[in-house]
Amino acid sequence: MPSIAQDHSNHGANSHGDLADNPAIRAYTEANDRMHEDMMIEFTGDADIDFVRGMIPHHQGAIDMARVFLEFGEDKEVRALAEEVISAQEAEIAWMMEWLETKAE
Repeated sequence: MPSIAQDHSNHGANSHGDLADNPAIRAYTEANDRMHEDMMIEFTGDADIDFVRGMIPHHQGAIDMARVFLEFGEDKEVRALAEEVISAQEAEIAWMMEWLETKAE
């Protein structure tokens, strides 16, 4: 029997029955899928560049998930966290994009 760490076949499964019609789950799934697809960068062999290029979609995924929460979530403390995530991750993406531009010169 594979360990939980080895078996990712049920990664997106839930134990709450069929929640496929839940709009929040659909939105989170779409954000997650987009992030993972965008993180599949073509590696250059330069660890600095590859790290930054991979982190941009990772940070964008955090922004997208925070926006899903803002649309569907209710908790005021989590709302504040989601707003902070968006602000911080947007600033970090801008920094990374600028850093990559300097490396392309």
